[in-house]
Amino acid sequence: MLIRDALLPEFDHETANTRKVLERVPEDKLGWKPHPKSWDTATLASHIANIPGWVGETLDRDSIDIASPDGPKPEPTVTSRKELLERFDKNISAARAALAAAGNEQFMQPWSLLNNGQKVFTMPKAAVIRSWVFNHSVHHRAQLAMYLRLNDIPVPAIYGPSADENPF
Repeated sequence: MLIRDALLPEFDHETANTRKVLERVPEDKLGWKPHPKSWDTATLASHIANIPGWVGETLDRDSIDIASPDGPKPEPTVTSRKELLERFDKNISAARAALAAAGNEQFMQPWSLLNNGQKVFTMPKAAVIRSWVFNHSVHHRAQLAMYLRLNDIPVPAIYGPSADENPF
């Protein structure tokens, strides 16, 4: 079995659910945050829209140094729902294409996260994609769903009914 054949259905399912949450981000609440230590809505939503871009970075590179001057630079925070969804859709399209093109050998190559040249961890690329891309996105999607709830915005059904939607 090809690893991509196991990852792609999960990717499609999770990204569809994530898009449902992003579609409800209120433009008049982009600066809102639930706590002084929290990100504001625009920063959190932007991060979620950017995470799928990590698929290509993971498959194409052997490591990323988050503290290096040559390391990844965050994309600017979105200023509208339209911009948010366009960024998410662009990143989803590229990520899906990268996943679909990858073979088992590529998925099993080691990948390392570095901090100023020091290894934080090394895992097979398939494990990085599952944990640092898929699971990371689900974690932040749940945070954003809570932001919706706290602002009285209906929360979409994700894994089953929400208090606002029952698709069954």
